[in-house]
Amino acid sequence: MVAAVVGVIVALGGPSQRPSAQGSATVETIPFAPADASGLSSAQPPWPLPANARPDIANAGLTVASGEATAVHYHAHLDIVADGSPVTVPAGVGFVIQGGQETGITSLPTHDTSGVIHIESPNNNPYTLGQFFTEWGVAVGPGRVGGLTTGNGHVLRVYVDGRPYAGDPGAIVLKAHQEIAVWYGPGGVTPHVPSSYSFPQGE
Repeated sequence: MVAAVVGVIVALGGPSQRPSAQGSATVETIPFAPADASGLSSAQPPWPLPANARPDIANAGLTVASGEATAVHYHAHLDIVADGSPVTVPAGVGFVIQGGQETGITSLPTHDTSGVIHIESPNNNPYTLGQFFTEWGVAVGPGRVGGLTTGNGHVLRVYVDGRPYAGDPGAIVLKAHQEIAVWYGPGGVTPHVPSSYSFPQGE
């Protein structure tokens, strides 16, 4: 089962459905713990998967299911660049692994290291980038992601579909085919970030 987390993007289950305001799916507000919640990493990247994902998943306001839910299924993409180097988004975010076996999954998993975040939910709930980072075990808030913080001549800049985002990155609501870029570097450098991501056909 663990092997299924790694490799080509996997979308198991039935056909995908992207969220729609006209749809009949229920929309619920999901509580989200702030960036100063205990246990979240403020270290420099790379950020490994948490040894025990359950506390971080609960801290993110997410639940653990026994398998993927695909009533609502779409994808967003996350790029992270720190001082000119890409930061890997690991496979297995959103999974609970016990004894080397997959025992649960949330609605915000990664199946590989491409940076694609799968939104797989039984309902059309709004999910945020903050929830994703929190289940990953990484602190996020205004001017910070993990140990990447604005200050000492460096800045943290966030872009959504190529456009600057000035608010709390944790508040970004994930949407279908969205490209989110987190850039960290010297304040005098002009970031070059993608405005879109080439998702595989059908995703």
